[in-house]
This record gives sequence, C-alpha cells and structure tokens, in this order.
Amino acid sequence: MEVESSSPEETEAVAAEIAAGLEPGDVVTVAGELGAGKTTFVRGAARALGVTEPITSPTYAIGNRYAGRVPVSHLDLYRLAEFEEADWADLEPYFEAAVAFVEWPEAGEAWLPPPTVSVRLRHRGAEHRLILVQERNKSLEIGLS
Repeated sequence: MEVESSSPEETEAVAAEIAAGLEPGDVVTVAGELGAGKTTFVRGAARALGVTEPITSPTYAIGNRYAGRVPVSHLDLYRLAEFEEADWADLEPYFEAAVAFVEWPEAGEAWLPPPTVSVRLRHRGAEHRLILVQERNKSLEIGLS
C-alpha cells in the first residue's frame, strides 16, 4: 500500500491508523533516508497507542521505552554499523510485551524478529513524503484514503 503525506501531521495520522491494529509482540520496521519522517511516523503511532510523553529519536540511546495503553519501544539502529550477538542481547528486552518500532532496521536484519509491518518513507519534495506499507504477519484494518 502507498500513501502520500503532505505534512508531518498527515504522516502521524497514517501511523495512527496503522497503530490501531497493533498489539504487544508486534514489530514495525521504519526505514527511509535521513529526514524522511521516521521519528515523526513513530510519534504518531505511539500517540495512538496512548503514549503521552515526548517521543524523541533514540539515535544516541539506541532505544526508548514508553508507557501507554500498551508499552511502546522505539529503537534506532543507525549507529550500529555492525550488529552482533551482544547488541541483540542488549536490545531483546525492548521487544518483550511491547509494540516495537525499529528505525534503520537494515543494521539488525539478521537478528530482529520478523516485522508485522514494514514501513518505508521516501522524500517527494520538501514537504511531501511517500509512505509505503507492507503488512506481513496479519491483516490490519487500515482505512487510509
């Protein structure tokens, strides 16, 4: 599925639609070049899952965990050029009993659980983004127009 977004608010709304069908144990990979809106997407999804605190990119922390209707984990693997077993041991708890969003999933492909949903964001001009969504493990009710 493809959706075009013309603002951060629209990107967050798309993410909220997707998040409505997620539950603990689900993994959402969020890929795209720098500035494509990955953290904006995660912020919209986390808000829909009941997170009220600020959502920030965990680039330097690698991962953040938030309380909401369901726990939400937000990981950013950008700084992990070579993902190894020790890295996975540090990250594995983020996937337990939470909906996990993983930015820059390419770095940990061999170690990450299979994604429920894969999202790729692409620039389509200064403000516009193309959001590509692929559902893998279950059919989500996404009413995007």
